[in-house]
Formats: sequence, C-alpha cells, structure tokens
Amino acid sequence: MKTTLFLFRSLLSLLEHELIEATTGLAGIEIAEKELPDLIIMDIQLPDINGLDATVKIRKSLGDKINIIAVTSYAMAGDKEKCLAAGCNGYIEKPINPEKFLQEIFP
Repeated sequence: MKTTLFLFRSLLSLLEHELIEATTGLAGIEIAEKELPDLIIMDIQLPDINGLDATVKIRKSLGDKINIIAVTSYAMAGDKEKCLAAGCNGYIEKPINPEKFLQEIFP
C-alpha cells in the first residue's frame, strides 16, 4: 500500500493537488464530509468497512459532488460493475498504471 500511496501522492502533487490520507473507510467518510475534496481514491479493501459501503455512505451524504475512483488489488469478474453501481465514477486495478489512473480522473 505504501508504494501505491507514494504513486498517488506523486501524481497528484504534479497536478498541484494535495493528498489527504484516510486509513479506514469511516475516517474517509469523515474526511470527505469535512473537507469536500475534488477526488476520492477509494480502496475497496479497507479494515473497518469496505470501500463500496464507504462510497454508498458518501453518496448518501454528499450526492455526486465528488469524483470517486475505486482501486482494488484483488480484481474479480464483476467488480467494476459493483463499484460503478455503488457510486464510483471509475475503477482501476493495482498495480497502478499511472497513465490509466490519469485517464480515470481526467476522462
């Protein structure tokens, strides 16, 4: 996860965006509601609630104001569709391809 986090931090800093890290889904929801970020990179495998449940809660609270990109390292058939149905705007698998990531956040 540290390598992925470093990659996201590096890419976003090049685009002059700050990365605020949340290590759990509940912390991510709290930060999203407080900070109203432009983008959420939502890991699907989180220690408390999964990223899909966190996405649903953020969508219920904030609507579709925030772009949410789902990230997973254990991609299974149908995962992308589940992420989109939960309210994610995009989906990307680990290991992260920087070009594909940038295409997801800037389609």
